[in-house]
Amino acid sequence: MCTDDEITTSPLVECVPNVSEGKNKRNIEWMADTIQNTDGVTLLHVDSNADANRTVYTFAGNLQSVSNAAFALFEVVNKTVDMRTQKGAHVRNGGMDVCPLIPVGNVTTEECVVEAKALGRRIGEMGVPVYLYGAAATSRPRQELSWLRKGQYEALEAKLRHREWQPDFGPTEWTPQVARSGSVQIGVRPFLIALNVNLKTKDVNVAKNIARKIRSSGFGGQKGEFPWLKADGWWMAGYDCAQVTMNFTNHHETPVHIVYERIRELACQTGTDVDGAELIGLIPLSAILTAGLYYAAQSGRIDQLSEKELIALAIHQLGLQSRHSFEPTERIFEKRLDSSRK
Repeated sequence: MCTDDEITTSPLVECVPNVSEGKNKRNIEWMADTIQNTDGVTLLHVDSNADANRTVYTFAGNLQSVSNAAFALFEVVNKTVDMRTQKGAHVRNGGMDVCPLIPVGNVTTEECVVEAKALGRRIGEMGVPVYLYGAAATSRPRQELSWLRKGQYEALEAKLRHREWQPDFGPTEWTPQVARSGSVQIGVRPFLIALNVNLKTKDVNVAKNIARKIRSSGFGGQKGEFPWLKADGWWMAGYDCAQVTMNFTNHHETPVHIVYERIRELACQTGTDVDGAELIGLIPLSAILTAGLYYAAQSGRIDQLSEKELIALAIHQLGLQSRHSFEPTERIFEKRLDSSRK
């Protein structure tokens, strides 16, 4: 675990591995302990969902330590997750499905790319295919994680036979190890916000149709309403409702609250409504404050509220406590980082 001085003086990198395990609590805790016991990093948050069968780990530290923690996590995942039997609502290519390195402070994107390639090489030497995406991608199509996910794990065996799908590191053929592990996607990207909006309906088609309208890729050759937004609709049995699941890849250009209110409008047009939102992982303070200012302006109180009150207003209006408690010191990145120093 990193000390206060290490967090303050070292280049800061966030890492948010997505693991295809959301049901086995013992293994989920084993993975969390592995991260937490790595020198130079602080585990900030663990978010598991049994329906998605996915756990998102958020940790931060200096670049080399973060890379070491990611590799240690991979080793545990490689022992515990068998993709031949893994099922869940979330799309996935492998056990340690996605592992992005995110430069936060005093570190460049280029430095993170160099380390992403070094991490990819280490994992590839374990007999697992590795694809680089985002700023680390080795070709234009591979910049998009959605392109790498075509067909998911089930298509990997056939994809490995084609030149365009050869991994950046690791085996190029289907082996027993690859059948068990699937592939690992390692990237370098900006801060991403993952948010799921609950709908007051069990009709997954409503969620899917809303997602097609709002996401940047659109549907059927027609562009969607918002740039920098990935979205889909799915069923969450644990919540007994359909959700619009989203990734905001640039929350400055496509603010969370604007999209949330648009989903509300589209849901009402179909005779239903939103029922709050579920944050996956952490959210930057700027996104919460921007939302708070938006809702404060609507009520004519924009000059009357403190930062704490703006945060509380945003949490309330976005329904971030509709399913789980939402503690700012635990779920807002900067505040969680500050609390870890104390």
